[in-house]
Amino acid sequence: MKPTYEFGDRVRVIRSLRNDGTFPGKARGAMLVRKGSIGYVREWGTFLQDNIIYQVHFVEEDCIVGCREHELVSGEAPWIAGQFQFGDWVSAALPLAINGEPVVTEGQVGQIMDEIRDFEPMAYVVLFEGRLFRVPEQALAPRVCEP
Repeated sequence: MKPTYEFGDRVRVIRSLRNDGTFPGKARGAMLVRKGSIGYVREWGTFLQDNIIYQVHFVEEDCIVGCREHELVSGEAPWIAGQFQFGDWVSAALPLAINGEPVVTEGQVGQIMDEIRDFEPMAYVVLFEGRLFRVPEQALAPRVCEP
């Protein structure tokens, strides 16, 4: 297992990080670092022998947080902020279909499971009633509360 980032590398966190109960002095669920924040790798190690965890210093927040590799991108990579993030509740802004067959109705509620940043406009993997769909950002609307 080889790390993608090394000591001193500039990285960006792609989702907001909250305290999972392992960060001392902050309440569980408290915001630690907002998505898009830049930090610098201090060191890395493994967790359960197959997960690389990076110790990242977010200078502006003056906070050192453990980040999983999939939560980071290079700080030099182009950044698309996106309107949603993992775990957000959304609704379909319009009906969605596959090969002309309706699969999601307008207003149907779903939850963001992943962000796809490789294309513009940005897209998301959304869970609608037990099925995962790749949905462009403009086809989704924010939902204020959980269903």
